[in-house]
Order: sequence, then C-alpha cells, then structure tokens
Amino acid sequence: MSDITATSSRRAGGIKAAAPFWISLLMVPLAVAGAAYGGWTVLLLPIYGWIGTTILDALAGHDTFNADPQTPERELFWHRLITLLWFPIQAAVLYGLIWYVPRAAHLGTAEKIGLFFGVGVISGSIGITYAHELMHQRNRLERWLGDLLLATVLYSHFRTEHLLVHHRYVGTPRDAVTARYNEGFHRAFLRVLRDCPRSAWRAERMKLARAGRPVWHRSNPFWRYAILQLVALGLAFGLGGWQGLALFSWQALVAIWQLELVNYVEHYGLTRRHLGDGRYEHVLPRHSWNADHKVTNWLLINLQRHSDHHYKPDRRFPLLQTYPEDEAPQLPMGYPAMTALAMIPPLWRRKMNPRVREWRRRHYPDITDWSDYNRGTLPMPRGSV
Repeated sequence: MSDITATSSRRAGGIKAAAPFWISLLMVPLAVAGAAYGGWTVLLLPIYGWIGTTILDALAGHDTFNADPQTPERELFWHRLITLLWFPIQAAVLYGLIWYVPRAAHLGTAEKIGLFFGVGVISGSIGITYAHELMHQRNRLERWLGDLLLATVLYSHFRTEHLLVHHRYVGTPRDAVTARYNEGFHRAFLRVLRDCPRSAWRAERMKLARAGRPVWHRSNPFWRYAILQLVALGLAFGLGGWQGLALFSWQALVAIWQLELVNYVEHYGLTRRHLGDGRYEHVLPRHSWNADHKVTNWLLINLQRHSDHHYKPDRRFPLLQTYPEDEAPQLPMGYPAMTALAMIPPLWRRKMNPRVREWRRRHYPDITDWSDYNRGTLPMPRGSV
C-alpha cells in the first residue's frame, strides 16, 4: 500500500502552509453581521459554508499534494494553533449572541432562528471538526478542548463512540454511523440518535469492567460529559433566559445534524469483508470515501482525506494523505455539496449507488450476494459489546 501518492515530500510546516486552514475565521464576522443587520444577512453563514465553498472548490480544483508524514510536530505549530484557539472563539460568538439576540428588537423570530441555524453551521462544521482533531491527540489540553467544544453542542458522548467504537468497528454491523447501502439519510440519522449514546455508554462500561471498576467510578467520562453539558446549558440560560436556552438548543441540534450528515457521507455503503466467525478484514483506505477538493479541505482541516484518517488515525490533519481511486473511493464533490445532496435521498442514491456498486466490483469481485451487508445482518465482530 503506497503511503504517499503525490510527487512531493516537502515538510508541511510554517505559517504560509497553515494560513489557508484559518479560513474558518471568516465565519465570525458573518455571524456578527447577521446579528447586527438581520434580514437576508442571517443567511450569510450557510451561504458561505455550503454554496460559497462549493463554488470555490470548482474554481480551485483538487489538491493531490501529500505532505511528508514524518514532519516533526514542532513544525506544525501554526496548523495546530487554530484548533487550540477555536474553543474560546466559538464560545465568544455563541454566548455573545445568546446574550445579544434576545435583547435585539430589530430581529424577528424567523431572523433569530435563521441566525442560530448559521451558528449551528459554525459549531457543527467547524467546532465538531476541530473537536474531532483534538480528541484524537494524546495531550490533556487538546483532549479537554475537544470535550469543551462537544459540550457546546450537547454531543459529548461522540468522543467515546468515535474513539472506542467507530474507529474499531467501522464498516461492520457494530458501527451505527456506517450508513448502509440504499439507506436514506433521514432513516440513518434517527438510527444513529437512538443507538450511539447507549453504544458509547456500553463501551465505557465494558472498559471500566476490564479495569475492575464500577460504572459509577469517577474515571467514567460520562460524568465529565454531563457536568460540562449542564454548565453549557446553565450559561445559556443565565445569559439569555428561556429564549437563550432555546436558541442554544437549536444550534446544538443543527450542529449534530451536520455531524451526522458528514458521517453518512464518509462511509455510505462501504463495508469490510466478513471473513467468517465474526472476523472482519483490517480497515484500509478503501473503507472511507475520500475527497481532495482544495477549499473545503482547508475549511474542514483535511477531514475529507478521511481514508487516510481511518488508515492512520494518529496523524495530525496537515499530514493526512490522499490516494488514487484504485486505493480509496473518491467523492464527486466536497462535503458541503455532498451533504446537501444527502438530504434528498433519491438524488443521493442516483449519484452514489453506482459508485458503491463499482467499488464492490473493483475490490470484492468474488462476493455475489450483498444482502446481509446491505441489511447490516452479518455477525457482530468478535469481542464487540
């Protein structure tokens, strides 16, 4: 398996290389403008996040450059800095607007709802993406910042589910967020909301049991999750009253919806071969949809290089590699456009089902019956809980 597909192996570090990944900061003045002026300006955030970046992708094209994966961490300071700064930036925007908007006489109810839909675009597309990067790291500061970001969208269990379940069981029936072939997003979304919190709880309970600890032990992260989420809710109520609490909850729902749209796109229809007796092949780049669209990878700090993230989960985002199509399946557009398409299941299936079938012919020509894969009725992986 080739680890680097582009011709260059230059170091990834330096402020010049990192600067494009700071375009998330453009969302801050758009949020302020929406609150200050109301009207159509409350739509600036979703317009920028979905339409603007998709147009820029079409203009800027693809980025097949692969940084040297051996680049030392000290050279990635300017890349890491935006993820370290994002929690105070997002918290200032979120809670500043929760204080301001209920008192803003020039904003009607529809404008407030529209504005906080846009805030959910910030906390979902950027906040959760940065939390995802942070929670994969080993140092306590980054993991705590990831927890704080997830608390602002009331989705703290995502850390447990992602690290203990998704990465281990992706492409198998144990992983709820691996969308099945022909499964529409709306059905998948409800299934994920139902299954993932209890799946995460079960994973932590079993982890504690292996250490000989009861579920109520203080090391259970669910207590931290609960406290952080209660503080986030309490602060929203303290600053904005019941209206502030409602607006906070609305942006959290929008953020969760965006996260699960991305999860849906990332693994739709891609399954690992069942080897018998609950054994599955190792995770490979081909088990995630890849996208090398330049601008949306800047905005989402290379999240779209998802094939390499699952293949090498410890890599920091500037070092994630992209692959040719014979090694990793490619999306026709970046995540913003693909998530919008996923909201319309017939159009999604028309675009993506032929690609899934081609992927199956390419990598698993010997499998003739995909029924159990499609239904998610294959045996659970051995050792799963």
